[in-house]
Amino acid sequence: MIAVRINQRLVRARLGRMGSRRGPYYRRSRVTPVEGRGLSWKSTQEVTKTEGLALSLTTPESVQKLQAALHDKAKRSPDFRFYALYDKVYRKDVLKHAYECSRANGGVAGVDEQTFAEVKAYGVEQWLDELTQELKDRTYRPHSVRRVHIPKLDGKQRPLGIPVIRDRVVMMAAVLVLDPIFEADLAPEQYAYRRNRGALDAVRQVHKLINTGYREIVDADLSAYFDTLPHAELLKSVARRAVDGAMLHLIKMWLTAPVEVTHERGRKQRITLSRDQGRGTPQGSPISPLLSNLYMRRFVLGWKKLGYETRLGAHIVNYADDLVICSSGRGEEALTAMRVMMTRLKLTVNETKTRVARLPEERFDFLGYTFGRCYSPQTGRAYLGTAPSKKRIQRICASISNETRRSTTLLEPEKVIRKLNQMLQGWANYFYLGPVSKAYRAIDQHSSGRLRQWLRVKHKVEGRATSKFPDDVLHDTYGLLRLAERTRNFPWAKP
Repeated sequence: MIAVRINQRLVRARLGRMGSRRGPYYRRSRVTPVEGRGLSWKSTQEVTKTEGLALSLTTPESVQKLQAALHDKAKRSPDFRFYALYDKVYRKDVLKHAYECSRANGGVAGVDEQTFAEVKAYGVEQWLDELTQELKDRTYRPHSVRRVHIPKLDGKQRPLGIPVIRDRVVMMAAVLVLDPIFEADLAPEQYAYRRNRGALDAVRQVHKLINTGYREIVDADLSAYFDTLPHAELLKSVARRAVDGAMLHLIKMWLTAPVEVTHERGRKQRITLSRDQGRGTPQGSPISPLLSNLYMRRFVLGWKKLGYETRLGAHIVNYADDLVICSSGRGEEALTAMRVMMTRLKLTVNETKTRVARLPEERFDFLGYTFGRCYSPQTGRAYLGTAPSKKRIQRICASISNETRRSTTLLEPEKVIRKLNQMLQGWANYFYLGPVSKAYRAIDQHSSGRLRQWLRVKHKVEGRATSKFPDDVLHDTYGLLRLAERTRNFPWAKP
């Protein structure tokens, strides 16, 4: 779930309190991932390296005021429909900030192979002026979306869509305008792509529910959620608030844009499956997180309106297409109700991965954590808690092995160790809830063993090289991060 981008879930821009005088959009904006699953937003106030430069982005005050006004209006008037939004997409300040957000996010080139370096060489101001004119004249048309694949935890491939830079910028501008409106409507059960919410907040909420009696868990899995979002129903969700025809047309063009696939021998093929079937939004495009949240909102609100939450004692926790329903003894009924609702929403439940887990006898995984019976490291007492899942431990170990493969021995040790430390730090920054010492020790053992082997090959040392490169040398001299030391600062470890 954390593909391509390292630390996606760790750097989350946060909304201010809804009752804030200036509104939640006054101080910060957010950038949308071009690649990866898009599980969270990076704060534009975080320092991001792009094209060798360190960029520290802060939302311009004029954009902050626009977003605050839109959000406040949407919050005060739940039934208000916005008729004039398209002109705000090509506002100079909005479009320029959208470009900076997209550049900070980086990502590979789209089908036109244009890079941010080429845009800079051409002249950013001139490039933006030309794009603005296209939007004003209504001559803007999106390019095809480049299709790439990244590995999933189960060994399969996840398709991602990479728009060209100009389309990313316009999508990001649309997000800057639309997101403040729809944020006012999203349900508290939804944790993805939102400020003041993130994956760890969803994990904590599930932990809270299972420890207050909700111990029959519908562990739901949706098949290709992003690829199966129905366009007609999705646009209705948008039009409930945004009835600007030009804005709706813009979104429809993005939804129906062709996908370009490059085959093994370099042959390129253009596919119009999304337009032909009227389904799907490219996972990886800046607009997709917002659209996916809007459509999932239908399920969350429908669950409450139909009385399932109250009647079955079943509470939803949702993160993008990851979903669990925590029930107090009526899990099978909740599962049946969920299936019926997903069918009505034209979504597909993956029956092979969907089940009811009954705690404490059983366990289930959610957002990289395993929920179930744990044991106190001090007393040995059993309790219901969380721990990093085995799949996630295996995955970080596989990534460490890949970075220390034999073909990398021409690199300098400092570069390899810096990359390893980034991976280890990012992993530990997310996986710190619950008893993590055992996982940390296993990863430490694997990382030190792989680095020792890498150094042995690089320096042509005979044998296992444990005497030449003991753990103390790897950590103290070479600077390899030791995760186990982090647990000393955890609250339960302090006297």
